[in-house]
Amino acid sequence: MKKIFSLLFVLMLTLTASAQAEIKFDKTSHNFGTFAEATPQTVTFTFTNTGDKPLIIQQVFTSCGCTAYDYTKTEIKPGEKGIVTATYNGKGQATGSVKKVITVRSNASNSIVRLYIEGNMVKK
Repeated sequence: MKKIFSLLFVLMLTLTASAQAEIKFDKTSHNFGTFAEATPQTVTFTFTNTGDKPLIIQQVFTSCGCTAYDYTKTEIKPGEKGIVTATYNGKGQATGSVKKVITVRSNASNSIVRLYIEGNMVKK
């Protein structure tokens, strides 16, 4: 009888431990193409919690102060969607090729995801 309870307990722990949130983005990169300097460029990245536990975005940060962001700050239940919006503002930046990284940290099994934005900024 003890063996049966022990086995059930281990099985329950295993099933509980395997239940996690998982974040899946529709896309992880965006190219703005060619755009004029000082013309902010915005993109929205959509993600889904494909896991079986609630997903919480813990932190978002960018590789440059020239890129602002916003994101879904509420808990995302399994099967629900959320967003990360990034806005690049090249005012005061050198023209030419632009490539920036937005890092998303969450409680998901794939806890760190990097999103990329790029483009070619030209003189106005």
